[in-house]
Amino acid sequence: MKDIDAHRQAEQAVWAERQQQELQKLYGAQRHLYLNVVAYVLISVIEFYLAIVGHSQTLRADAFNNLSGIISTVLLLVGIYIARDIHDDDLMGQPLPEEDGNGSQRLQLTRFHYETVFTMITGIVMIAIAASVIYGGVRGLMTPATQEVPKAITLVGAGIATAIMVGVWWLNKRAGRKLQNAALTAAAQDSLSDAVTSLGTMLAIGGALWFKVSWLDGVASILVGIYILMAGVRIFRESSLNLADYFDPEVEDKFRQAVNEFAAVQEVAELKAHYNGNVVTLDLVIVVDPHMEVRDSYQLGEEIEARMRRQFGIVDTDVMAIPSN
Repeated sequence: MKDIDAHRQAEQAVWAERQQQELQKLYGAQRHLYLNVVAYVLISVIEFYLAIVGHSQTLRADAFNNLSGIISTVLLLVGIYIARDIHDDDLMGQPLPEEDGNGSQRLQLTRFHYETVFTMITGIVMIAIAASVIYGGVRGLMTPATQEVPKAITLVGAGIATAIMVGVWWLNKRAGRKLQNAALTAAAQDSLSDAVTSLGTMLAIGGALWFKVSWLDGVASILVGIYILMAGVRIFRESSLNLADYFDPEVEDKFRQAVNEFAAVQEVAELKAHYNGNVVTLDLVIVVDPHMEVRDSYQLGEEIEARMRRQFGIVDTDVMAIPSN
């Protein structure tokens, strides 16, 4: 019994350390996302104003794109806030029973899912805004009388937006890699698409000014909308797959190969990895010698869990040993 208690205490110590690491990552991601909000608000205000003054559909579309950046970043911040709230004693307003350490771990892993949920909502918002932008561009092309060549001042707005978004993308990308954070990775993808669309906006406005072509502005706004749509679909797809408990089979094969390297493991009968936000857990069923003692099979499970944590960063590996036929 003392051995079991000592084992549980050791596991809880490991979990507490990993939990704090994840919470620090979330805190770092939160600070970067606040910077994103400031950048998006600044760009949106500049672009909306210059789009009205300069009569540019493309710049207006890019302003809507950056407005979606504000909404999506705020949603990601809400998701991170919920994931970080480890002192909350309820889940979605429902009181929770008193739980031991393992129950607390399960609860926190559940909270980490909220980051993925709000990342998925970000994709939905981007898709909705893309539809609005594309509709506006098509409607403008169908009424040529309303089309006009944008003024030169709109080129300045597109240039400012491009410069700021390139900087935001670089900061998000660097921080996302360092913190291994899904929200920042999504924000980096979003800011990269925003930088590209701002650059495309600048080129489209420049082309319309140079060649004095009024319809080019409308066409460019449609292309901006399509780009927003593709980025939103990509983010929605990845996050929804994570929520649907999908895990890359190639990565699971690497996990399987690592477990098969243990001499006492005759076969990996079942293996399933799960995403909990950015945290990965693993359920494992292994086939062992039917004459293996319980103590030895228990020790084997501990060794497998330690290796998976050390080699792949898997926070929790549940190992079940079954005898071979």
